[in-house]
Amino acid sequence: MGALPTPESLLSSHGIPQEALAALSEKAHGGGLALVRLAKEEGLLDDLAALEITALSLGIEPVAEIDPLKIPSQLLEAVPIQFAKRNKLVPFKESNDSVVVAFSDPKDIKTISDLRVLYGRPVKAALAPEHVILDATNRAYEMGSGDAGDLMEGIAEKGLDELAHELEEPKDLLDADDEAPVIRLVNGILFQAVKDRASDIHLEPYERELAVRYRIDGMLYKVLSPPRALQAPIVSRVKIMAGLDIAEKRLPQDGRIRIKLAGKDIDIRVSVLPTAFGERVVMRLLDKTSVVLRLEDLGLGGTRLEAFKNLITKPNGIILSTGPTGSGKTTTLYSALSRINSEDINIITVEDPIEYQIRGIGQIQVNPKIDLTFAAGLRSILRQDPDVIMVGEIRDPETAEIAIQSSLTGHLVFSTLHTNDASSAVTRLIEMGIEPFLVSSSILAILAQRLVRKLCPTCREPYTPEDAELSQLGIAREALPEGVLYRAMGCDECKNTGYKGRTGIYELLVLADAVRSHITSNADASTIKRAAMKAGMLTLREDGAKKAAAGITSASEVIRVTQEEE
Repeated sequence: MGALPTPESLLSSHGIPQEALAALSEKAHGGGLALVRLAKEEGLLDDLAALEITALSLGIEPVAEIDPLKIPSQLLEAVPIQFAKRNKLVPFKESNDSVVVAFSDPKDIKTISDLRVLYGRPVKAALAPEHVILDATNRAYEMGSGDAGDLMEGIAEKGLDELAHELEEPKDLLDADDEAPVIRLVNGILFQAVKDRASDIHLEPYERELAVRYRIDGMLYKVLSPPRALQAPIVSRVKIMAGLDIAEKRLPQDGRIRIKLAGKDIDIRVSVLPTAFGERVVMRLLDKTSVVLRLEDLGLGGTRLEAFKNLITKPNGIILSTGPTGSGKTTTLYSALSRINSEDINIITVEDPIEYQIRGIGQIQVNPKIDLTFAAGLRSILRQDPDVIMVGEIRDPETAEIAIQSSLTGHLVFSTLHTNDASSAVTRLIEMGIEPFLVSSSILAILAQRLVRKLCPTCREPYTPEDAELSQLGIAREALPEGVLYRAMGCDECKNTGYKGRTGIYELLVLADAVRSHITSNADASTIKRAAMKAGMLTLREDGAKKAAAGITSASEVIRVTQEEE
């Protein structure tokens, strides 16, 4: 092997004149790598050139970038993250029988010797900027710690609660050495939530504890109580993942995280809110790979399903889905759109957020920061020659007015409203300032809905109900197929909740002539409801009672979600 080029010769080959080199040598009190550092400080070299000259003069490879996705996992497993960060190094590839390790200081002979022992084979040094090494280390070890199989194997042995209590609060959140355990815990919380079919994760600080709760099938369950000292690092970790400001603890913040877990593309909406005992975090999990349900799978049945199928093929008009937050309104509309989706129909949506990706449908994400509201998005959609439009929600008079005008000019419009029942949606639109005759002439139907938990088929238990319970449910004893209802018990299959999955109960208000005349005369919601029931509409409570009688859900569950009808 020939002699290594000197820094002086390399600097000269990069076009630095001899006079400048002499001046640098005088400042550096000699030659060597100090010349390179000074040349960079004086602006005679850029970062990349300085890296190459330093590496070549040491006889090693210069590395300007490291892709953490390409680092073999077995190289990371042999070196603890604390060791890598303390010594500012990252192993990043294999060459013949050697491991190539990027250093910010490749003259650290002792560390190279330690790595030879760890790997049991030769180690070659490479030179990389310190920030490149730290970034690659953080991302590579984070991805390694997030491996679903390994992560769950550790959780299965110890459990999330034990893992949380083993951790200690880092002395300094910027101290990277203590970062990995918190990463593992947050990844564990996310993985367990996906595994348990949770729709939301709540991180709630109290005076002496931090509570972690999952919302599963619409109900909150406490799953973990990490030590109160872990609240700050856990919240900081979530903020980093969501791209939020970790230094801002006084104001609410919103962000999003995208992760891939066990083949599922999960979009997580993050909301951080300051409270008396620290920041409270709620994460909404949206599974982008979820298959959109068929209309037949939603819980609609019989003549109402056929009527709804017929309504969604109309050339124009408005179909509204109503109910409180989390009642499945958007899922119902997605199912309707999927059914009518074809190459000869142009369907465009404006949503907040986009919960499912549907092939063949143009989907627009609302962004208030740039004034892309529902109303603005809807106006733009109309210039895209749509046949069918879906507006995520009618929140204000402007959106309502544009939606109604769109329906009257030959478009089929789907949207949602936050009202308790179908008839209340009519009065809500009128309260927004829409003329009653426009409401009656534009709306085809209103579908009110709730989600009820389905009884676990493994452990549900039959029982003979009391008359008072049947009266509250609004069903006659003769209507029970075997004279029994079913109640929740609990088993391993349903995690001792007695319920597994959810289905919908519905109230389909089709605007027949009798109902339209009441709307035009500005009748109240109860009058409209009575007219619709006279025309054959089933209320939410009545539909729920039918599902309870069929053993799909329990009487207590139906009563719980339809309390406002009492």
